[in-house]
Amino acid sequence: MNISEQYKFDEKTIAFVEESERSLQQRFAELDDIAFYNQLKVLAAFKEHRLAERHFVQTTGYGYNDEGREVTDKIYATIFGAEAALVRSQFFSGTHAIVTALFGVLRPGDEMLSITNAPYATVKSAVDSPKASGTLKDFGISYRQINLLPGGIIDTPRVLSAIAPNTKMVYLQRSTGYDDRKAIGVKEIADIARKVHQINPDIVIFIDNCYGEFLEKEEPTQVGADLMAGSLIKNIGGGLAKTGGYIVGRKDLVEQCSQRLNTPVIGRETGSNYNYLRDILQGLFIAPKITNQALKNAVLVGRCFERLGYKVYPSAVDARSDIIQAVCLNSKEQVEAFCRAVQEISPVDSYVTPYAWDMPGYDSQVIMAAGCFVQGSSIEMSADSPMTEPYTVYFQGGLTYEHGKCAAMNILSHLKLVQ
Repeated sequence: MNISEQYKFDEKTIAFVEESERSLQQRFAELDDIAFYNQLKVLAAFKEHRLAERHFVQTTGYGYNDEGREVTDKIYATIFGAEAALVRSQFFSGTHAIVTALFGVLRPGDEMLSITNAPYATVKSAVDSPKASGTLKDFGISYRQINLLPGGIIDTPRVLSAIAPNTKMVYLQRSTGYDDRKAIGVKEIADIARKVHQINPDIVIFIDNCYGEFLEKEEPTQVGADLMAGSLIKNIGGGLAKTGGYIVGRKDLVEQCSQRLNTPVIGRETGSNYNYLRDILQGLFIAPKITNQALKNAVLVGRCFERLGYKVYPSAVDARSDIIQAVCLNSKEQVEAFCRAVQEISPVDSYVTPYAWDMPGYDSQVIMAAGCFVQGSSIEMSADSPMTEPYTVYFQGGLTYEHGKCAAMNILSHLKLVQ
């Protein structure tokens, strides 16, 4: 089969993408080194906790004495260098896991201090939205934020001077979200965690780790973060987890979170697994490789648009702390064409045409392309953009690099950028 005939890629576009690919071999080798390290880390955790066939057995009802659930928590805790973990399908999204952690730890009179701009829109809605009921604000928990400096750098002096007697949590979001900035790296997290704890060791350093797992050789909870949460349908689920989220960190804090998700006293002791543990654990096992593939896809798309003169962040050679590639396009029409090209090259719903819509939790219309096997999966290939200037599209995921390469060709063909 000639690929230019199947998807009507012109020969110049194919050659352009392959030239871009050849220029990235050094960068890809660096990413492969990280993936190999993290694969060893995951394998060591599986072996340490003696994962066995019996741990995949489905439980029902209350789920008492669920060995699989317990060993999954232990494996996650070991991988993240944490004291404890709470890995559950009963988390419906990354936002649900994050907000559970906020409500689990914060009490009336406490302050949450966000130091990486505002949290992601769906999390921010749970903090103080006037349109919602039962927010942190409704429970007497206050919120302040310290914006990042230009270039996405934590404003450390302002953060340290802003800490008040009632500051209970310093909140960081690793991923860029829809901000024009770089993702927050583990080294930066280690530095601010150390300095905050020098002022008050009781402050909880919380990390929204969505899109950040296995991007580096260390995780935030290995370098000073107290509590962290994320989604199983992003990096760490490896494309196999069907739903769920996780919270990892200090044992006392994870226990508080479990009692928020469940009920006081019972906490982590119940919760049937509904036969989902095999998918979660197998997905975790391949997650370093799948994340590596998604990273290569992002780097390739970024390099292609870089060569065409578009602003992209991060650049192809920059260190990365999430899997997202932002491309600043020139118009609403280019955003639509980009997203429709991603949808068309997807394995599921490839015949669907994405349009912008009023998505719950967002202030503007959002267009999303996601032909995924798991609804909302961000480790599978997707693209999205708020339909406002500067018309930046956010591309992420892809379970195989080959799929990402096809997508790069289809996107450039739709936009007619290679002459």
